[in-house]
Amino acid sequence: MFSSKRSKVIAATAAAAIVIGGGSYGIVAATSGSSSPAATVSNNSPAGSASGAPGAKAAGGGGFGGGGSGSNAKSGPAAGGSSGTVTSVSTAGFTLTTSAGEKVTIKEASTTTYEDGTSAASASAVTTGEPVLVLGTTDSTTITATQVIVQPPASSATSPGGQTIPFKQGAQGSTQTVGTIPAGYTQGSGTLATGTTADKATEAALAVYPGGVVDRVVELSNGDYEVHNIGVNWPHHVFVNADFQVIGAND
Repeated sequence: MFSSKRSKVIAATAAAAIVIGGGSYGIVAATSGSSSPAATVSNNSPAGSASGAPGAKAAGGGGFGGGGSGSNAKSGPAAGGSSGTVTSVSTAGFTLTTSAGEKVTIKEASTTTYEDGTSAASASAVTTGEPVLVLGTTDSTTITATQVIVQPPASSATSPGGQTIPFKQGAQGSTQTVGTIPAGYTQGSGTLATGTTADKATEAALAVYPGGVVDRVVELSNGDYEVHNIGVNWPHHVFVNADFQVIGAND
C-alpha cells in the first residue's frame, strides 16, 4: 500500500546514519475521531511486563506494562500514542525512538492521516531523523497509527512539576507526586476514552512529559483524565483536566 509513496524516500535514506533525537516535541491539536464504544476499565488484570519488553521494576516503578503500585488494569489495545524521532522507515510503517530512549513500532494503514507541521501531508513526509507525534491504538510498544504529525508545532503547555525519568532495568522508580491528583482517584477506575478525546489527552500529556508510550486514556468520574504512561520510570500516571491541561502526575 505504501511502497509507491516511499520507494524513493527509502532509496535516498538507506545509506543515511540513524539519528536519534532527544528533548520535548510540541503537540498540535488532534482531529482524528472514533466511533468505537467506550469500555469500562477493570482492575482484575495483574500488573506485569509486556511481551518482549523490559519487565516491571522494583516497588514504586513500572516498565512496559508496569503501573507502579496498585492495579495495572487495561482492556486490550487502547487509544494512545507516542512522540520521538524516526529511526527507520519501511513500506508498512516505521520505528521511532522517544526522548527517553524507548523504541516504538508504528504500523500504518490506508486510513492513516499525515501532517507536516500544520499542513496536510502524505506518508512520504515520514523520513529518518524527523521528529514525529503518533496517535492511534497502542498495544505494548506497537502503535497502529490513525494520525502521524511530522515536525509537530511547539506547545505552550505548562508543567505541574517534575521531569520524565527514563526507564532503566532494575532501577527503582520514583514515588514523586506533583500538581493535583483528582479527588477520589484510584487506579483501575474509570472508563476508557476513545477518538478525539483520547487523542487530545494523549497530546497534552506527551507535550509535558515526553519519552514514554501512552497505552490508554481513562475518563474519571469527575471529568478529568488519567493518561497511562509506560516505558519510563516516571511518571506512569499523568492527569489532564476537561480543558486538556496537565494538572498533575505520579507513579
